[in-house]
Order: sequence, then structure tokens, then C-alpha cells
Amino acid sequence: MTLAAGIGYALLALGPSLSLFTAVISHKPFLILTLLSSTLAWLMTLIALSAVWRAFIPFRTAALWPYLLLILTSVAFQEALRLFLWRLYKRMEEILDGFADRVSKPRLFITDKMQIALAGGMGHGVAHAIFFSISLLSPAFGPATYYVEKCSQIPFFLVSAIIALAFVTIHTFSMVIAFSGYSEGNKFDQYFAPIVHLAAGMLTLINLAPGGCMIGIPLLYGMAVLTLAHCGKMVWTRLAESRNRQGNLY
Repeated sequence: MTLAAGIGYALLALGPSLSLFTAVISHKPFLILTLLSSTLAWLMTLIALSAVWRAFIPFRTAALWPYLLLILTSVAFQEALRLFLWRLYKRMEEILDGFADRVSKPRLFITDKMQIALAGGMGHGVAHAIFFSISLLSPAFGPATYYVEKCSQIPFFLVSAIIALAFVTIHTFSMVIAFSGYSEGNKFDQYFAPIVHLAAGMLTLINLAPGGCMIGIPLLYGMAVLTLAHCGKMVWTRLAESRNRQGNLY
């Protein structure tokens, strides 16, 4: 039964990403490369941050400010990397469009650009899930499970998988929002991703309180639903505008 539970935890954390990968990304080698590159970049970022903070952890105080500082620096570093990846993507887009012009092929469509952003965001989410959930699951395949005192109602491995799924959703679709915001100069979308990222990170601190997971996890999923809803609205609007522009051309 523990083998089934361990596999279940892994599928809970990454199952939706696997489905999205199979349906959208696996058909295009370039998107697969984008996903792998993004995953590697985010993993390297998390490893670098963990190396810096390892000197201070475990914290010797019960105060919350060290955790707040840890989350703030982590989010700031990762959002700076997101902006760097977007600039790298824009350079790559120019190269691809230039090549398309030379061989008389169509340029990247808006759907292609969104899929590239989706693959990059999924790489971020997968890296988060691997680092904070999948890497912790090896004991889950043993003869028992594990509970923590602060959240004794739910097994620790299930909590980590549930939280990982929320962050995978947030990271995957906030990348689409951010890339669209950078491309269109939309300040709201540009700020949406880092604000939601920071808010989601801060919400995890509720888990430090006794029974806090019963409050923090629903709030975290509220952020995930908000991100998914705003991404859907943004994509619908961008596609409608693109269709209108194409209709005006003809």
C-alpha cells in the first residue's frame, strides 16, 4: 500500500503537468527543449539559493522574519531570472522570425508564443515540485508514513504533494501571463506574476502554526485558481484581438 501511496503522491504533484505535457508540449521538440532548459535553470537557481541560506538554517529563533526574508529573497531572485528568460526568449524569437522570412515560412503565431511561455512556466513548476516534493518522497515508499506536529491531520508527504501541485499551477500559468505582459507592455500582467508568487510563498508560512495547513492550503489554492482564471481571460482576449487584426487585414 505504501508503494501505491508513494506513486500517488508523485502523480498528485506532477500528474496534471504530465497530462499537459502529453497533450501540448510532447508534439514539438522545441517546446520539449524549452521545458528542459527552464527546469534546469530553475533547479540551478534553487540550488544556489539553498547553498546561500544553508549557513543560516535551521533558524535559532521562533520569529517569522527570517522566513519572510528567505521567501522574499527567493522570489526576487526567481523573478529576476524570469525577466532574464523572457529577454532570452525575445532574442530567440527574433532569430526564428528572421529564419522564417528567409525561407518564406510564416512567423511565429501568437499560439506558438503562448506555448513557448507555457513550456517555460511548466519547467519552473516542475523544478519546484522536484525540489520541494518529489525529492522528499523516498521514505513514502517504506512501511509507514510520516506526520508533523503542526499538521497532524494529513500525512506530511500528502501535504507536500498538494502544495507542490498548487505551485506548479501558479508557476506554469503565471509565466504565460508575465510573457504576455512583457510583450504587450501591460503593467498589470507584468506585476501579476511576482505578486502572486510572493503571496503564495507567504501563505505557506501559515503552515508553521498548529493546524495551519487546514487554512493555508485552501488559501494557496485560491491563488492558483486566481492565476488560472486570469491566464484564461488573458489568452481569450489576446486570441480575440489577434483574430480581429487578421480579419481587418483581409
